[in-house]
Amino acid sequence: MILHDREARGFASDNYSGIHPEVLTAIADANHGHQGSYGGDVYTRRLGEVFRAHFGDTARVFPVLTGTGANVVALQALCSRWGSVICADSGHIHVDEGGAPEKTAGLKLLPVAAQQGKLTVPAIRAEARGFDDPHRAQPQVVSLAQATELGTVYTPAEIREIAGFAHDHGMYVHLDGSRLANAAAHLGLPLRALTTDAGVDVLSYGGTKNGLLLGEAVVVLNPAVDRGTDRLRKTSMQLASKQRFIAAQFIALLAGDLWRRNATHANAMATRLHRAVRHDVEVVYPVETNAVFARLPEQALARLHDEFPFYDWDTAAGEARWMTSFDTTPEDVDRFAAAVRAHTRRP
Repeated sequence: MILHDREARGFASDNYSGIHPEVLTAIADANHGHQGSYGGDVYTRRLGEVFRAHFGDTARVFPVLTGTGANVVALQALCSRWGSVICADSGHIHVDEGGAPEKTAGLKLLPVAAQQGKLTVPAIRAEARGFDDPHRAQPQVVSLAQATELGTVYTPAEIREIAGFAHDHGMYVHLDGSRLANAAAHLGLPLRALTTDAGVDVLSYGGTKNGLLLGEAVVVLNPAVDRGTDRLRKTSMQLASKQRFIAAQFIALLAGDLWRRNATHANAMATRLHRAVRHDVEVVYPVETNAVFARLPEQALARLHDEFPFYDWDTAAGEARWMTSFDTTPEDVDRFAAAVRAHTRRP
C-alpha cells in the first residue's frame, strides 16, 4: 500500500529523502539465509576493511542506529564521568539532541560562540580552563561538526589547529560527521584528510543523510581512546541485532564512490538554488554544502510553506533553511526558485 505522493520532494531536510537504489539493492542482497547477530556476520567484518581503507589501518568502526546515538557513544568514549565537552553554541549536540549527551552520557556541554557555525581556538580557549578544579566539570573533549549546522566547512588546516590546541591541553577531539561526505565533496578531499590526518580522535560518521535507510557509525581513529567502545554502544542501546543490514548499506555507500556522488549532487543542487535566488532573498551564510539559509519577509515565508516543506531557522529574523539531497533534481530546484521569486517580488 502506497500512502504518499511518490513524486513529492521538498527542501526541509536530507533526512526526508528515500533510500538510494544501490543501497536498497545491497539490503536486498544481504537478505538471504542466516548470519550471525550483533555484528557476528560477514558484512560487518567487510565493513571494517572498508572503513580502514578510508580512515587508516588503526580505525575501528562501530555501527549504530542513530546520529544522536553515535554522538552519545563517541563522547562517552572520550570522557570521564566528571568530564565536559566544548562545542559550538549552534552545534547539533547542544541544540538538537534533546539533551541526550548530558542526560544519557552524563557529561557537561560547554557551548561557545561560533563564527558561521565554526569553532575557533580563541573561542575554545575561553572554556579550556579549570582542569584541576574539582568544582568545575573538567574540559576533556572539543567537539566539531563537519559540515556545521550552518552548512559551512572546516578546512584541514582549521581542524589541525583546533586539534593541536586540544591535544596540547590534554583534551581529545570528536567530530560529528553527519554530513562529512558533503564537506569532503566540497573540498575535493578524501575523508581521512578531514579526520585522521587532521588529528580527530573519534568520528561520528553519518549515513542516513547520504542515502542510507538507517545507520550511522562511531569510528575510533585514535586507538589509545578505545577503552570499551563496544560496551558503551551496548549500554547506550545502539547495538543492532541484525547488524548486517546496517553494514551492507555502508559497504554500498563507501566501498566505491557512491558517498561522493551523492554528496556532490546534493551540494550542486544547493549551489543551483543559491544562484537562482540570490537576487531575490538575503542568503545569510556561505553556501558550501547542501544547505541554503535565507532571510525572507514573513508573508513570503508563509506562502512558500503552503507550497513546499522546509524549516524556519530563526523565526525572529525571518530566516529559513533549505536543504537539498542526493535525489533533488534540477527541476525541483527551478520550481522552488520560481516560487521564491514570485513570493518575494515587490509590487
